Amino acid sequence: MFENTIAAISTPLGEGGIGIVRVSGPAAVEIAGKIFRARKGEWADAAGNRLIYGHIYDFAGEVVDEVLLGYMKAPHTYTREDVVEINCHGGALPLKKILELTLAAGARLAKPGEFSMRAFLNGRMDLAQAESVIDIIRAKTESGLKLAAGQLKGVLSEKIYVLQDKLLSQLAQIEANIDFPDEDLEERNMKEIALCSGEISGELQELIKGADAGKIYREGISTIIIGRPNVGKSSLLNALLRENRAIVTDIPGTTRDIIEEIINIDGLPLKIIDTAGLHETEDIIEKIGIKKTNEAIEKAGLVLLVLDAARKLTGEDLAIIDSVGDKKTIFLINKADIAEKKIDQNKVAAHAAGRPVLWISAQKGTGLDQLKKIIFSMVLEGRIANSDNVLVSSVRHKHALEKAAAHLTDAQAGIERGVPIDIIAIDIRAAWEALGEITGSTVTEDLLDRIFTDFCIGK
Repeated sequence: MFENTIAAISTPLGEGGIGIVRVSGPAAVEIAGKIFRARKGEWADAAGNRLIYGHIYDFAGEVVDEVLLGYMKAPHTYTREDVVEINCHGGALPLKKILELTLAAGARLAKPGEFSMRAFLNGRMDLAQAESVIDIIRAKTESGLKLAAGQLKGVLSEKIYVLQDKLLSQLAQIEANIDFPDEDLEERNMKEIALCSGEISGELQELIKGADAGKIYREGISTIIIGRPNVGKSSLLNALLRENRAIVTDIPGTTRDIIEEIINIDGLPLKIIDTAGLHETEDIIEKIGIKKTNEAIEKAGLVLLVLDAARKLTGEDLAIIDSVGDKKTIFLINKADIAEKKIDQNKVAAHAAGRPVLWISAQKGTGLDQLKKIIFSMVLEGRIANSDNVLVSSVRHKHALEKAAAHLTDAQAGIERGVPIDIIAIDIRAAWEALGEITGSTVTEDLLDRIFTDFCIGK
């Protein structure tokens, strides 16, 4: 792999002020030298970490573009290899042409995430840090960005390394018991190992508990607005977005398809979905919309169930309440600003079964600030993302933590049953290896390929 020099476009395709073609590998300088001429003097033998003004030429000697060439020498680069970044004008054609020239000069096209994979394999960052790069690129809110930046800084990795060191200490004690079979020593050590395993399990459980919140910061949570026709669902969407995204009329059934938008609530990305009103209808188009609504309810992580303060609970309302089951649901009694309220709040509370009930006016904005606070508290359970918090955001990391915790549970159970210490060692080592999957110390080639395939080409 490291014998090859790779190249790719590292900026989004389209028109822009600047575009970058990145080249990394042992022949990066040689390849650039075939197509780049500096305005003044030689550059290839000079010290790295500099920008050089010049032009890119094709092999017929024609100027392709005026560029700034970033020249960085190993090991002080992103990949710890020689890196050249050609900063050209940000149009699709100059970028494509310059990339083609680098490939013709001896580079090969980089695979998705290959620059970051080389950074990991060359020891510049561990696997958790490398994965955080794509999270930074895809961050939807400032809080999501802070969480990803913290992982790039290594806050999760440091925690994992500490836990792995504790497990290695346990393995060393077991090895001592095997090498020096003294019954008193073994009994004392087994008690210490059981106690330490319990402490590590507790720390793992804390990380696992925070994983759902971390995943939400990273990906957002699918939030669906449901209710009967004309209860104010579209008005609520518009109020949350602070723009007229959905059509609002007094005619029931105006919304016939699903409308999706992303809103930011104190750093929490909500993928909010306005749906067709749920009711009995013979209208074919409405039926399709209602079917889509029911499918969206199944996938939703949070439900905003809107009721009409001007009407008593109907059979349709109760059917909608039943359809959400035990999902995280906030019951919203809309039109709180009207004088004559017919809905029975006590009945609503009874059907809510302990879930929040809030009076709002989507038209006037009443109760929306309180709604946002309830959403934040309900979804994240008080877990705040910042660059110093250890908050797991990857499903892969969560599974590795769960695997490690399960092996430690088996080890503790084995100690209680008096299982031979070499069997206990197998479980503790398996826990250590599971944690190593997070940082990359025990990762397989297949897993690496799966992880970096999700990256964009050029990163």
